[in-house]
Amino acid sequence: MEKILVVDDDANHAKVVARALESKGYEITIAPDGQAGIDEMEKTPYDLVLTDLMMPGVDGMGVLNHVVTHSPSTLCMILTGFATVRGAVEAIKVGAFDYITKPVSASELWMSVEKALKFKALEEENNRLKKQLKQKFTHKNIVGTSKAIQKIFALIDKVADTDSTVLINGASGTGKELIARAIHYDSSRSDKPMVTINCGAIPEALLESELFGHEKGSYTGAHKARVGRFEMANGGTIFLDEIGEMSPTLQVKLLRILQDKKFERVGGTKTIHVDVRIVAATNKNLTDAINAGSFREDLYYRLNVIPIKVPSLNNRKTDIPLLINHFLKQNQEAGITEIKGFSTDAIDAMLEYNWPGNVRELENVVKRVVILSENDVVAFDDLPDYIQQHSLSVQKNEDVLFEEGLSLDKAVKDYERKLILGAMEKSDGVKTKAAKLLKIKRTTLVEKIKKQKLS
Repeated sequence: MEKILVVDDDANHAKVVARALESKGYEITIAPDGQAGIDEMEKTPYDLVLTDLMMPGVDGMGVLNHVVTHSPSTLCMILTGFATVRGAVEAIKVGAFDYITKPVSASELWMSVEKALKFKALEEENNRLKKQLKQKFTHKNIVGTSKAIQKIFALIDKVADTDSTVLINGASGTGKELIARAIHYDSSRSDKPMVTINCGAIPEALLESELFGHEKGSYTGAHKARVGRFEMANGGTIFLDEIGEMSPTLQVKLLRILQDKKFERVGGTKTIHVDVRIVAATNKNLTDAINAGSFREDLYYRLNVIPIKVPSLNNRKTDIPLLINHFLKQNQEAGITEIKGFSTDAIDAMLEYNWPGNVRELENVVKRVVILSENDVVAFDDLPDYIQQHSLSVQKNEDVLFEEGLSLDKAVKDYERKLILGAMEKSDGVKTKAAKLLKIKRTTLVEKIKKQKLS
C-alpha cells in the first residue's frame, strides 16, 4: 500500500483530500503545516507528498526543497489556490512532479496521484534493471582464471573509469561484447545508455542513418526525422562491433566524432554535439586492412588508444571446465534442465576439442546436451558426434604412435614449431616479444624460424 503525506494548514481541505485518497486504498497521513510535514518525513518514508503552497512558517516550496534534498525517491506535488504560471514553472524546476490548482475534484486528484505513483514505480523498476545489468556485466562475472583472461580483467580495472577509446580484437565468439559491457558497467557512465551496433550486419546505405540519424525527407522513405545511435548513447558508451566492416566514407565521419565530438544527421545542417565513449571491436587484422587500403590509418590510431586482445578458447583451455559449469548453472536457473553435471570422460573430450567457434560454440553445445541428455550427468555419448570423433581420433593417433614407434626428434620439432607459432601470434609477429615469451634470445628465435622454414 502506497503511503501519501498531505501537508496543508487548511484542516478541512486536508481531510477532504485524505478521504478521497483513502477511498482508493492509499495510506494517508496529514501534517498541519510545513514544519510538521518535514518532521513527519524524518520519521517515516513516503511515496508521495501533496503539499499546499501558501502556509505560515515553512511554505510548500520549503517542503518541496526538503523532499528533493533529503528524500529524492519521494515524489512531491503542489496543491494551491494561488496558481500562477510563474509559480508552476518554478516548482517544476525545483523538482515538483505536478502542480494542481485548488479546488481539485476527486477524479482529477485520483488521476494525478495515480500518474505520479505509476511514474515512481517505473522509475524504481528502471533503477532495479540498471542495477541488475551492472551486476551482470561487470567483469567480475566474466568466467575465467587463466592468465590470459586475468590480464584482461586487470586492464578493464585500469581503463573502465576513463574516457579512453578501446579497441577489442578477437575471433568471433570470444566474448568481445561481454568485455565492452564490462568496461561500460564498471565505469562512471554506467547509469547512462550503452548502445550497440554491428557495423557488418547493416548495409552501408542504412548504416550512416543508423549511426548519425537523418532528417525528414533526406532520402526516399525518410518520412520523419530519426535520432541516430550516437545521440541515443549521449552521456554513455557506444559499442561499434565489427568496425573493420565500415566503409571508408563512414570512417571519415567517425574520425570527426572522435576528434571533435560532433556530427550532422543525414540531410541535416545542424551540428550535434555528443559526450560519448567509443568502444570498438573487430575480428579482422586492421593492420592488414590498412595495407590493403580498406581501413584508414588515422582512424586506426584514434581507435587503438587502449588495445585489448581477446584470446581464443583454444588458448585458455584451463577455463573450459569453469565455463561448462557456468553455462550449466545458467540453464538450471532458467529451468531448462535438472542435469547435475558432466562426466569426467565428457569434460576430457571437450578439453581435447579445438572450439573454432570459441566460447559461443561451447555455450551452445552445453545448452544442447543438457536439453537432450536423458541422464542425470552428461556422458561422453551425449556429446555432439564431431566432438566424440575428434576425441576418439586423438586417442587412436596416440595408440598408433606407440604401436608403430614414435620419432622423438620429429615430435620435439613439431612441438617446437607449435610453440614458435603460438608465441608469434600472441606477440603480433614481433620477434623480440615472441623471444621473451619463449625465454630465448631474439637471434636464437630467428635461427629456429629459418630452420623450421616458417614465414
